[in-house]
Amino acid sequence: MLQKTNSKLKVIIPTFLAFLVVSCKVGKEYQRPEVELPTQFNGVSYSDTSSIADIEWKKFFTNSELKNLIDKGIKYNNDLLIAMKRIDIAQARVKQAKVLQLPELNLQMTAQLNRPSDNSLNGLSIKNFVGQSYMEYYSAGINLSWEADIWGKLRNQKEATLAEYLQTYEGAKAVQTQLVADIAQGFFNLLMLDKQLEITRTNLALNDTFLVATRLLKNAGVVNLLAVQRAESQKQTTELLVPVLEQDIALQENALQILTGQLPGALSRNVSLNDFAVVENLSTGLPASVVSRRPDVRSNEMALVAANAQVGVAQANMYPALNITVGGGLESFKASNWFNIPSSLFGLAAGTIAQPIFRRRELKTEFEVAKLQREQAVIRFRQSVLQAMTEVTDALVQADKLKQQEQIATGQVDTLRRAVFNAKLLFKSDLANYLEVITAQANALAAELNLASIQREQLDAMVELYRSLGGGWK
Repeated sequence: MLQKTNSKLKVIIPTFLAFLVVSCKVGKEYQRPEVELPTQFNGVSYSDTSSIADIEWKKFFTNSELKNLIDKGIKYNNDLLIAMKRIDIAQARVKQAKVLQLPELNLQMTAQLNRPSDNSLNGLSIKNFVGQSYMEYYSAGINLSWEADIWGKLRNQKEATLAEYLQTYEGAKAVQTQLVADIAQGFFNLLMLDKQLEITRTNLALNDTFLVATRLLKNAGVVNLLAVQRAESQKQTTELLVPVLEQDIALQENALQILTGQLPGALSRNVSLNDFAVVENLSTGLPASVVSRRPDVRSNEMALVAANAQVGVAQANMYPALNITVGGGLESFKASNWFNIPSSLFGLAAGTIAQPIFRRRELKTEFEVAKLQREQAVIRFRQSVLQAMTEVTDALVQADKLKQQEQIATGQVDTLRRAVFNAKLLFKSDLANYLEVITAQANALAAELNLASIQREQLDAMVELYRSLGGGWK
């Protein structure tokens, strides 16, 4: 009868422990917090759910020089390389987390010589026991210990570690999307400066021609010295722009070199700002897809998943822990008998249930802090979603309004170029004074520089829309 009862216990106890391990997990399962999302961007409904963010950056940017710069940045940019190393670190932690539920196995070897005082109780006992004034002890054994994951502490820890890895992975993707955008916008700014320098030098040549003509007219007695001085001043004003633009070009080249992980220096290029055009029909897709596509939003969500799992870990630490220990090996009071088998064999098995009672409120505090940190993570996630929606909306507004500005600025440049031409003809015919010519030239130069700036801003808005939607990491 007793044997039959023991047989039943051998089945019931492991089954009960397995039930506890599976069913007693504490902490809440992760659910994405509710976030308020618009149904469409800027009141425009798109029938196509695809987005430009789904396009690989190598296909979104078609110019070979720009693609080479971006490719070099992805390979050598130090910020991105650091982010990739963070992924490697997180990956190593994931490998360790996968085996958290396995038992620990340790090999231990001990050799000990104890020589107490002859007049001590230990000395007298040893002398009576082993017949000498000292005692030897030798041991070699293997210890196996295992903690039953009754409350899901180890599973929650594993979940948190995996979420932290995914957070790091998404964070690296976010670094790359920003890097791709920074390189593209820096390259477009460089081309704008090139164009503005070209415009300035062209206008400088026109100013010089007008100055020569004004001097001839002054020598002929048609105009006075003041006209010559005003024409010369206008030339100097234009001339002053040249070193300023050359300085800005050098600084922008250095900035691009840093982004691509290179030493400061000039960048060779055989392309101009006019070779680029804003992509028509920039499809954004549905606003809800940005949450799942944009790396920084995904990174914040993974941080929330990890924080949620850590709440379960902190809660499980407050409950009893079941530890099972098994060990065995060889031990002896003499080295000569250490490996005398089976006489030197020993074994042990123990089970411990430990329930924290008073830890000076440490465990409760950790649990409360973990819940507050989860609330912080929820706020950060919602803020990142709000930021993403705002950035997409801003980029769409900029793209729309800059297109209107570009049309107006192009018409203004054409008008002022004709005004300069007409002013010169009238000046030669003595139907307009020199101030009208100088004013027309100054206005034309400012309009052309402004048009180049608007064209660059249009390209920047296109890149910003691509980045804000989550494009650039593919």
